Order: sequence, then structure tokens, then C-alpha cells
Amino acid sequence: MIKVTFPDGSVKEFESGITPLEVAQSISPRLAQEVLSSTVNDQIWDISRPITSDCTIKLHKWEDAEAKKTFWHTSAHILGEALMELYPGVQFGIGPAIENGFYYDVDLGDGVELKDTDLQKIEDKMKELASKKEQLVRADISKADALKMFGDRGETYKVELISELQDGTITTYTNGNFVDLCRGPHLASTEPVKAIKLTSIAGAYWRGDEKRKMLTRVYGVSFPKKKMLDEYLV
Repeated sequence: MIKVTFPDGSVKEFESGITPLEVAQSISPRLAQEVLSSTVNDQIWDISRPITSDCTIKLHKWEDAEAKKTFWHTSAHILGEALMELYPGVQFGIGPAIENGFYYDVDLGDGVELKDTDLQKIEDKMKELASKKEQLVRADISKADALKMFGDRGETYKVELISELQDGTITTYTNGNFVDLCRGPHLASTEPVKAIKLTSIAGAYWRGDEKRKMLTRVYGVSFPKKKMLDEYLV
């Protein structure tokens, strides 16, 4: 058994391996429906990730900044999956959450240029993928295996990032057919992402270095309800 301490100081015992989502379910079904991410021992944590030792925990709903960041980070991965399906051979840079939404930097290859008119097609694909309720699956991976995995796929930008990481600290996340180098955290699945809007396209030098290649940056925002998106866009 492990001891889990809540923000009010109360302590409950659970079986080792319980997830934050299951902790939320033990409190109330409604909370379990609303929780999007958690903080375990001061580290933002996937709600589907097992807890194996005594810890403190906070459960985050949409109103919390930690939940929004996790929500938008997962949305960036949905964007990555959509781009992978629509533009075979695309290479990926980074795709973080930002203050209001998310973006992904990508290399679509020589001669391929995204236009504003392409955003609707990509957005529609994202909505299709999100509706499949794909799980976000975290995996620890060795540096050698990561270099091989992304190297075999010709992911030169990811290989560069991996080469600078310490072995034993590398994780990937998979949603559908999309596997990305990522520290997380993420939603348990794409199901909560109900409303998506891709907002703009920009150029961005790889790693902010004007001597490096100019990548295509796609910006977007997403919400758990269409009403929230409509209010945001007003």
C-alpha cells in the first residue's frame, strides 16, 4: 500500500500502481470526468500514469493552468498526427503548449508550402482523430533505441534533440500512429478535445537560429467544449 496526501492534508492509502484518474474516481465519478492532469510530488503527471510510492497529489480540472497546459500539449500531438497523415514524409521539430494554445514546428519538405487555406483541411483531420478517443501511451526508451527509431524514420530534428539527452531520461508518447519524443504530461486520451481551431501559420528557424533551416509553425487552440472556443474567438 502507498500513502497519498491531498492538498487539505488528508491522507488515504491505495494499492501501489494506482493512477491519478483512479484516485479521482475514488473521490467522485464527476471529478474523474473533469480531471485532466495532476501534480504528483510537485511534478506534473499524466492521470493515466501509475503511482508506486508515497506521494502528495493535486488533481487539476480545466480551470487550472496545469490542466490547460496538458490539454494544449496533447492537442499539439493531435496536430502532429494530422500532419503526418496528410503530408507523408513530414519531419517534426517541437510542439509545445503555449500561453493560449499550442503550435508545432514542422519541415514539410522542399517545395511544400502551407497556406492559410490548408488550415481547414488539417483542422478537420484533427477533429476526426480526436473523436477516435486515442489513448496517449507513455513509454520509457533507451537513448540507443530512440536514436534508431527516429533515425530510421529520417527524423533528423528529433535525432539532434535525442543526441543531447541523457540516457535513462528519454520518453515517447504515442497517439494512434504518431510516436513523438516527449517528456509529457498528456491527457489520458484525445476524447476531451472537442473543439479545435488552427489560427495561423508562421516561419520559425530551427532552434531559433537564423543560420538553421526555416520550419513551418502551425498555431492552434483547443477546448473541451465548442462554446468555450466560440467565446474565445469573439
